[in-house]
Amino acid sequence: MDWLNHFAKGLELLDDYDHENLDKKGLSKRQANYPELSDYKMVILAMRSDFESGVFGKEKDGSFESAISQITKGFGDEDFYPTLEEKAATLLYLIVKNHGFVDGNKRIAAACFLLFLQSNDLLHNSEGISIISNDALASLTLFLASSKPDEMDTVKKLVISVLNRNN
Repeated sequence: MDWLNHFAKGLELLDDYDHENLDKKGLSKRQANYPELSDYKMVILAMRSDFESGVFGKEKDGSFESAISQITKGFGDEDFYPTLEEKAATLLYLIVKNHGFVDGNKRIAAACFLLFLQSNDLLHNSEGISIISNDALASLTLFLASSKPDEMDTVKKLVISVLNRNN
C-alpha cells in the first residue's frame, strides 16, 4: 500500500486536527524580512491582468494596510507573532477576513502570503520544493475564508502546522 504511505503526512494532520493537536507555534524564530507595502501592491497589480473584473484589487478602506502592519506588532520586547509561520498565518487570515478589497480578497491574501514566505526563504524546502502546493494553498485559503470568527485560532494553527511539517 505505497499509495497510502504517500499520504501519511496528510492523514496525520487530519488526526491532529480531530484531536486538537495542531502546532500552536511556528519553527522559524529568526528576524522577519517584511516586504514593503509597495511590494504587496506590485503583486496585486501583476495579478490584475489575470483577473480582469474591473474592480479586482480595488481597496475599500485601510484594512489591507492594517493587516500588513499587524504582523510587525509587539509589546516591548515581546513580538505578538514570534515566528515567521505565525506571522504568515496571521497575514493570510487578516487579509481574507478584513475584506479590504472590492474583489479578489482570497486571491490577494494567498499571493501576499506567498510573497511573505518567499521574502523569508520559507516558500521552498531545502530540496527546493514548494512547501505548499497550489491545491493546498487554495484549500487552506477557502477553509480560512469560510471559518467563523471563533475558529480563528484553529485555522491559523492549521496553516502553521502545514508550514511546519512541510519545511
